[in-house]
Amino acid sequence: MAVNSATSFIISSILTLLIFSGMQMYKPILIRSPITIIFGGYLGSVMFMFFVTAIGNLEATMFGKNFQLKLPEIVLSMIISLIASGMVHRICFTTCLIFSLITIYYMNKLSQKTYTTTIPVPAPVKSRRHK
Repeated sequence: MAVNSATSFIISSILTLLIFSGMQMYKPILIRSPITIIFGGYLGSVMFMFFVTAIGNLEATMFGKNFQLKLPEIVLSMIISLIASGMVHRICFTTCLIFSLITIYYMNKLSQKTYTTTIPVPAPVKSRRHK
């Protein structure tokens, strides 16, 4: 069930704040072992995904349905999620960067698949005259 852009903005913002606060509250648990440190970076990339979604939905609500995210919004979201992950552990910063790049690649791929329209290419016309 899909929700409108305003509702999705609110939900994504709340989830972003919950992940950020959870990472800060459970920081001692997240830095106990290498696996949990990597998991902390993964949580940072999930926060990045929700933050990008929140910004995109805010812009869609304010500027219209056809408005698209540009590079500055993506970079801003990436910087904020990297800072949040870096506050947990410096390796979380690195793994967050890697997971976020993978996330944005697949988000772009899904967006292209969902929202692009294909224009049929006209068939070439063969002339019957010979030179």
